[in-house]
Formats: sequence, C-alpha cells, structure tokens
Amino acid sequence: MRDDTTDQAGLRGDCRQCFGLCCVALPFARSADFAFGKEAGTPCRNLQDDHRCGIHTKLRQKGFAGCTVYDCFGAGQKVSQVTFGGQDWRTGPPERAGRMFEVFPVVRHLHELLRHLTEALTFPAAAPVHADLRRALERVELLTRGTPEELAALDVGVHRQEVGELLLRTSELVRAGTRGRRKDRRGADLMGAGLKGADLRGVSLRGACLIAADLTGADLRGADLIGADLRDTDLSGADLTGALFLTQPQLNAARGSAGTRLPESVTRPAHWAP
Repeated sequence: MRDDTTDQAGLRGDCRQCFGLCCVALPFARSADFAFGKEAGTPCRNLQDDHRCGIHTKLRQKGFAGCTVYDCFGAGQKVSQVTFGGQDWRTGPPERAGRMFEVFPVVRHLHELLRHLTEALTFPAAAPVHADLRRALERVELLTRGTPEELAALDVGVHRQEVGELLLRTSELVRAGTRGRRKDRRGADLMGAGLKGADLRGVSLRGACLIAADLTGADLRGADLIGADLRDTDLSGADLTGALFLTQPQLNAARGSAGTRLPESVTRPAHWAP
C-alpha cells in the first residue's frame, strides 16, 4: 500500500511537521553561503525551541544563502512523524537523537529518488519502462518506511545506482523525440561557460558543472538536468519548459528572471530578479 510520499506535496519539505532536522543533523562550514560553521548533530544557533528558524525571512541578508537552496524532499517530516512517530529529539535519550540525525540524510536520499521516479512516470514517451519505474517506486517507498535500525544500515549507493540506470533509460526515451542530433554533455565541465542563447534542447547535461555559466535566453526544453550543478548559473530568460529531473534546490541555487520559463514541477525562487 502506498503512502503520500508519491504525491508531489509529500516530496517537498514541510518544516511545520519537522523537528528542525536539517538545522541540527547536517554540518556546514563558514563560507559565502554560511555566516558561521557548525558540526553535524549540533543545533544551529538560529534554531529556536519550537524548531523554527529565528531568521527564516532574512536568511540571505544574514549570510545564510546556503539554507535557502536546501530542500529535504519531504524527508524531514517523514523521519520526524513516521520513522520516529512524532518523538522529538530534544526530549528523548541521546541515543534517539543520534539515530535520528543518522537516519535523516539516508531518507533524504531516498526521497530524492522518489521525486525523480514520480516525475519519470509522468512522461508518456517513457511508457516502455513505466512498469519498471512503478516497481522501483514501490521498492524505494518500502525502504523509507523501514525502522531506524534498518535505515541506518541501508547502503543508499546501491539503490541510487539501480534507480539511476532506470532514470537514464527514461531520459533517453523522452529525449529521442527531440529533432536533430543532440550532443551529450553528461558530466561536462561548463563552469563559467558562455552559453547565452544556446540551443540545448534535448541535450543531456546530467551531472554537468554549470557553476556561474551564462545561460541567459538559452533553450533548455527537454534537456536532462539531473544532478547538474546550477550554482550561480544565470537562467534569465531561459526556457526550461519540460526540462527533465530539474529540482527546486537546483533552481534555488541559480539566478533567473520573470522571463525564465519553468516546468510545472518547480516554483520560481523568491530571490530571483523581477
């Protein structure tokens, strides 16, 4: 029996149902993205007793742009409310808190897989692998409902590889419908590249480094962007309609404008230029 993790709403972070896990479990170093650093398992000094961020509306102004690009894909509420049955890490024994922080990134990886599998099932061109996608979705869902001990012992890499191969096949089927020969830029180093107005329709940019690249006005319709690094990438006026496997964290890390066209699966970041 499926739970609500297959719904897009269940695959987005809901801080109201989470015990601030990303603000405690994860480490970050002092940098341009974080005004100060902290170790894994240590609460951020901005985290309040009610598990809310005390500077949530001013994160960028306060030097915490890194927080604004993060999304747990719904893992926070899953671990808080399902895996640990609503038991707060603050009120239980230290062992529970430690296990909670250990399990959170595991479930986050699994939820990211669920998000991609759910999207893959919306592509009519991927019909030949829909049955395999559904089976993979059910397997990953089952894993997310494991006990804390089962989740802590899970080898996420094995499951990422299996799902990754299936998503690659999905991408190939969908992009095969794009006219013309499409260059494979998978894993390409395009850091700072000048790609203004480039025709990248149906191109595979899986895992490509596009940090600070100029993609203003580029045509990315149907391009595969799974795992692409879009930090500080300029997407102003670009067309990402139908882009494959584009996630909210990727968009949040990029720059864009009101003229940037996006798939329905993501929302326009609030910090983008009007």
